[in-house]
Amino acid sequence: MSLADPKQTSSHQLTDQEVRMIDAMRESYSKLCAELGKVIVGQKEVIEQLAICLFARRHALLMGVPGLAKTLLVSKIAETMSLGFNRIQFTPDLMPMDITGTDILQETEEGRREFQFIPGPIFENIILADEINRAPPKTQAALLEAMQEQRVTVLGKTFDLESPFMVLATQNPVEQEGTYPLPEAQLDRFMFLVELDYPNEEEEIQIARSTTGDDLVKLQGVLSGEEIMAYQKLVRRIPVADHIYEYAAKLVRKTRPQGSSTPDWLKPFVSWGAGPRAVQNLILGAKSRAALQGSYMVRLEDVQYVAKPVLVHRLITTFAAQAEGVSAKQIVSRLLDEMR
Repeated sequence: MSLADPKQTSSHQLTDQEVRMIDAMRESYSKLCAELGKVIVGQKEVIEQLAICLFARRHALLMGVPGLAKTLLVSKIAETMSLGFNRIQFTPDLMPMDITGTDILQETEEGRREFQFIPGPIFENIILADEINRAPPKTQAALLEAMQEQRVTVLGKTFDLESPFMVLATQNPVEQEGTYPLPEAQLDRFMFLVELDYPNEEEEIQIARSTTGDDLVKLQGVLSGEEIMAYQKLVRRIPVADHIYEYAAKLVRKTRPQGSSTPDWLKPFVSWGAGPRAVQNLILGAKSRAALQGSYMVRLEDVQYVAKPVLVHRLITTFAAQAEGVSAKQIVSRLLDEMR
């Protein structure tokens, strides 16, 4: 079965089995959305972006004011995927060992005393790091090491984390007092910045009806950990045409004010643009979305869809941009419009 022209793609052609797996992945994703719809009102785009991150084997940073059901959403996603879930509330007094775990002196059956490692809450499939910017940098770094390496080191011992593994961190945009904002290099570790907005009036009425009556229904698991890991491997094998790679690279390079291809209007507004990891995440995110949509190869619209969540938190805007009310999202939108 030929699904891609080898002259136009720099990846392999899909086998019949992989085609069937993509069809099964799309069907599973539809079931996932239907199951989440029993509890979560609206937020379809947020659910899609979180699914893209999960199947791309990446992490996401959620931004939204309190009360938008971030914790509920993440816990229910874990429930529908039959995955383990832990929520870590980040506070100024949280220590790295509160996340990773530590050695504790225990007495054995023989009456001897020896240190035994007690795992921390990081040892689960999906971790919600609530208000990550409230913990000091040392504690943030402990979480980010686990994100990058999928393992933790405690007192010189290394412990691997179970797969699949995903960190969803939240930040509250309206709170600045007593926070430790993530440095740009650490923000770059998150594939997506997922922004949650207020529901519309109809959705808000539905939320009031569904949450002030009986207890929330328990959702059925539609995906197992083994299926998720198989789909994660499948996503990596989605073919990508050469012009898609070129488009992604050109888009990212235009965000850098020192670049020769950067538009003149952008230079006063951006002090630092996106790095090579942004190109990687554009392609990987586009692959994941293409598979979720049932497409057998990456389309340009897939790259354009993931461009904002990939790039917005990677652009460092200048004081001039802030003074004129020009946001990173507006800058990315204009770049996309100019490249259509």
